[in-house]
Amino acid sequence: MSTPTPQLCQVGPCRAGADAPRVWVVFRGEAELWWLRLLKPGFRHCFALLHDGRHWVIVDPLSPFTDVSVLDLPGAFDLPGWYRGMGMAVAPAPVRRGLTRPAPWAPFTCVEAVKRLLGLHAPAVLTPWQLYRRLARPPAS
Repeated sequence: MSTPTPQLCQVGPCRAGADAPRVWVVFRGEAELWWLRLLKPGFRHCFALLHDGRHWVIVDPLSPFTDVSVLDLPGAFDLPGWYRGMGMAVAPAPVRRGLTRPAPWAPFTCVEAVKRLLGLHAPAVLTPWQLYRRLARPPAS
């Protein structure tokens, strides 16, 4: 008998099980590629932080590859707060699972990679700034 994989839910009390990861999206302003300098300062790249109560995982979709790192930090360490302290914008992100329709087609960017991680089907969200605004707005009732 296999162990069931916990389903991700939203950040906060509606998490599905104590071991389900919580997710934050970090936005940064550095731009190694010249064309990223056309984007809003402070919102030129994004990556995701996942926390399952014991481990911190960073999923950083870069241009040449996607970097996935499991950090050796205490479970109680406030990694989103650490990034905020470094001057980056950080937004908690709801995660949707159980979707049956494929995500809309889009070029593979850091924003698209994070949207796929979250299960966010938002074809009009193309830039890190648009993703930040989408995550920062109050949830629809």
